[in-house]
Amino acid sequence: MIPNALPLSLQDNPRLDQWVAFPAPGRVSVRTGKVELGQGVLTALLQIAAEELDVAPERIDLTSGDTASTPNEGFTAGSLSIQVGGAALRLVTAELRALMLEQAARQLQCDVSRLAVADGAILKEGVPSGLDYWRLAPALDLSQAATGAAPVKAPGQLRLVGQDLPRTDLPAKLGGAPFIQDLAPPDLLHARVLHRPRRGARLEAVDEAGAARLGAVTFHRSGDVVAVIGEDEAEVQAAFTRLRDRARWSGGVELKETDAEAVTLLDRPTAPPRVVERGAPSGAPVVRRLEATYSKPYIAHGSIAPSCGLAKFEEGRLTVWTHAQGVFALRGSIARALGLDPALVHVIHHQGAGCYGHNGADDAAFDAAFVALARPGRTVRVLWTREDELGVAPFGAAMVVKLAAGLDASGRPVDWNIDVFSPSHGGRPGMNGAVNLLTPLSLATPPDDPAPMDLPDAAGGGASRNAFLLYDLPHQKMVHHFITDAPVRTSSMRGLGAFANVFALESFLDEAAEAAGLDPVAYRLSLMSDPRARAVIEEAARMCHWDMSPPDGIARGFAFSRYKNSAAYLALAVELSVEEEVRVSRVWCAVDGGLIVNPDGARNQIEGGVIQALSWTLKEQVRFSEGAVSSSTWETYPILRFSEVPRIETQLIGDPAHPPLGIGEVSQGPTAAAVANGVAAALGARLRHLPLTRERIMAALLEA
Repeated sequence: MIPNALPLSLQDNPRLDQWVAFPAPGRVSVRTGKVELGQGVLTALLQIAAEELDVAPERIDLTSGDTASTPNEGFTAGSLSIQVGGAALRLVTAELRALMLEQAARQLQCDVSRLAVADGAILKEGVPSGLDYWRLAPALDLSQAATGAAPVKAPGQLRLVGQDLPRTDLPAKLGGAPFIQDLAPPDLLHARVLHRPRRGARLEAVDEAGAARLGAVTFHRSGDVVAVIGEDEAEVQAAFTRLRDRARWSGGVELKETDAEAVTLLDRPTAPPRVVERGAPSGAPVVRRLEATYSKPYIAHGSIAPSCGLAKFEEGRLTVWTHAQGVFALRGSIARALGLDPALVHVIHHQGAGCYGHNGADDAAFDAAFVALARPGRTVRVLWTREDELGVAPFGAAMVVKLAAGLDASGRPVDWNIDVFSPSHGGRPGMNGAVNLLTPLSLATPPDDPAPMDLPDAAGGGASRNAFLLYDLPHQKMVHHFITDAPVRTSSMRGLGAFANVFALESFLDEAAEAAGLDPVAYRLSLMSDPRARAVIEEAARMCHWDMSPPDGIARGFAFSRYKNSAAYLALAVELSVEEEVRVSRVWCAVDGGLIVNPDGARNQIEGGVIQALSWTLKEQVRFSEGAVSSSTWETYPILRFSEVPRIETQLIGDPAHPPLGIGEVSQGPTAAAVANGVAAALGARLRHLPLTRERIMAALLEA
């Protein structure tokens, strides 16, 4: 039996040959269920495998996200690719190295302590023995389950892990055509699929004859789904645009302009509140009570390239190419929605441009599969429009966070209450037993559509993610109000509920520090005993010279969080100015992610998260008008521009003796909170509702 202490990826995929094989002399095949989303994870996983196997990275052929050949590691999400997937691969490769040495010792009739490995070759007392992995592999049973018992290398033995190995995916991205949007097999058919403009709407009329006059196209329809298909992409697009613009719809959920404001969640039905408490009231007298309400709106993924999917149905088997984050779950949903045997559906990951989170990738893959079944023997490529990407792909959920705290005579919290109002953050394919794809609900025979749910706390939580503080508080109470009828489709977006919760909690902590008459950094340190948390707080404060006053016209803000209270630690400071708009000029990050596999990749993840969070904090909000989403272009859904990106400095201060911790989503929440705290310092007025726009700045000043 596999002990539960093993990483989940290894518990679910215990056989050694699910991860590694030696298919030809000099080559090592390594497989992972995690996929590349531009975060550099495949380079880091390759480093881990090469390190523990003691082979050159160039010998490794890495396969990821393929339902026919890679382990099923679930979704590439939650900052778990290295913390869990990498940990599994590290144990497997360390065990394979140990097994190879034991087998070599038997064949050489010597003690294993006299042997070593150099680039896959077995050395005996430093001299080539004539054996190597490829000669030894046939004698080993690689179908055996991993035990996790072989020791991984100690920090002092590492030669590849901890180094800035160049990203393996970048050369093609700089000079080639590596994305799924670039795929163009010779048998390609182009297609566009008409989607409902709002949930539950019905298609009353569509002008296929008029659209057909714009090109050599055909149509495929089921229920309210209409696909436009042709050999020439420009003709398909022209016909589709006319079809879409003249389609008549009725019914469905009419979106009100006010639905775009998160605070309207307070008026919507909820499931019975879920209460979780930690600690117990101290009984100390409360001399002052604070209360405040914060919010974030619905946010779009805003992927740079619209989602794309390819599919081919041939001899009863369906092959799908997708940039989705969970190929196995997608396979199950496609098979269920189309009435296919999952064993006859093969899903292969291919990188998408600007893809992350639960954007439209899964839906575009289904759209391609839907058309492919109607045109067997041809590869069908469906490319979404920008309007689809910003209008019908899942949104990051709006949230309202209410906070209340009682302070004692010294300003320390003696009770702490958080009420979180949010729709689902977990609408990915297969979650809650549902298909969870856009188009199937519009088919003539739609699949069941179970009521939505959120991710459980055991899986990191959805709206409840980071709802508890890491600080030393005697009693914390969280009440989760799950919104059961959100007006739009919501699902997973980077950080899930952690972004809004950390924004609210760390803003409120600054308010508590102000009420106590204490410096915000000193106040945080006074409430924190975790030495790793204290270290990043102290380092970020040192980096920005917190003890010195900022230049005239500049304000500083500070925030801290440990992502999910179980992944990496980050403290962050910003410098900003506020005139008509907020302008962030500098950001300092101190991060403890334990053992860092690729420092350059880690910094890229952290700083990319800062930039995206600045965009969410200052710019982004989904808007509604005339019953539908109106922010469906870059003009109506602005994001941060390159000219607005601040100077960012990052220090990685973790101990490499500690296991790697997830860093992919560590910086978003603290960024929003630090900016909000800096704006409060600049204005003398607190903005509690995102985004921090010019209109909200003016409103706050008028109320001050």
